[in-house]
Amino acid sequence: MPVTFTRMLRWAVAPAVTSVTGAHLGFPAAELPARAALDRIPQAVVVGFESALESPGTAAIAARVELMDEHLRGFGYEGAVMATTILDAATGGSRTRALVEGPARPHGLLAYIGVGFALARLPRRLWSRALPELDLGAYHPTLSWLAVDGYGFDLAYFDRHRWVGTRARPRPWPFQGAPTYFARAVDQGMGRAVWFIDGARPEHVAATVGSFDPARRGDVWSGVGLAATFAGPSTGEDVAALAVLAGEHAPDVRLGAVLAARARCDAGSVPAHTEAATHALAGLSPAQASEVFDACAVLDDDGPTPAYERWRLAIKQELVRIRSTV
Repeated sequence: MPVTFTRMLRWAVAPAVTSVTGAHLGFPAAELPARAALDRIPQAVVVGFESALESPGTAAIAARVELMDEHLRGFGYEGAVMATTILDAATGGSRTRALVEGPARPHGLLAYIGVGFALARLPRRLWSRALPELDLGAYHPTLSWLAVDGYGFDLAYFDRHRWVGTRARPRPWPFQGAPTYFARAVDQGMGRAVWFIDGARPEHVAATVGSFDPARRGDVWSGVGLAATFAGPSTGEDVAALAVLAGEHAPDVRLGAVLAARARCDAGSVPAHTEAATHALAGLSPAQASEVFDACAVLDDDGPTPAYERWRLAIKQELVRIRSTV
């Protein structure tokens, strides 16, 4: 059997389904029921990655990913986009564009994260090839900062001792021409990883976030809010505790909930835990949170602060206004 590039790629970077679980990675509280639910998410990413490597084209990738449970399907596309991004960056081609503009389009926010997973496995000299030109409407490329978020998640999830334990920071990179914001977007992804690492236990999550430098905590907390709302599996009561524990950073947690609600609504599949978390954190239904997301959109990248961050700030301010009127 000939050794193709995709076979070499699978041997080199494709993790086994069993190697991405909390128990395998040494995360605490591996026995908790929440851990089993959380483990299914990175496993779905691996299945999506393998599907993209083993399928001859976009339609075949989609046929396999669409077999997944509807609430896990977005994670499958994350993994598939990770694979096509690596292939495109290394060999050329337009696999990622075909996938993201095609069947993965309803999962566009997660597709960006899949690009970020690829960044964690590509040499930086190839990063400029990772994000293709995409026709995804007015919100692209503003929301492509989620690729850097995905990169931060990958770093923290697979090497928590370095990135969470010692709070190390990666070298800046001029993503979207804003190298100074790069570290902040990385921290947002690390916050999502903290939710997984600490097994969705609010008090433990708060202790971990509190170990970060105060200037970083807002971004980390926003990632926690996104993961808690999108991935679950906690109850509304558990998630509501996050806003209390976050203290002055409660608006950041609520911001994360809005981003997660929008991603779920785009996918057309809103699980009960997302519904409960959005109500508990933002005081809104997922559909209402999506409306806030759209109403606050900032797409003009003029100025030193990326439009993505100004959009995030506008969402936080609008949530404060809404809460003050209740």
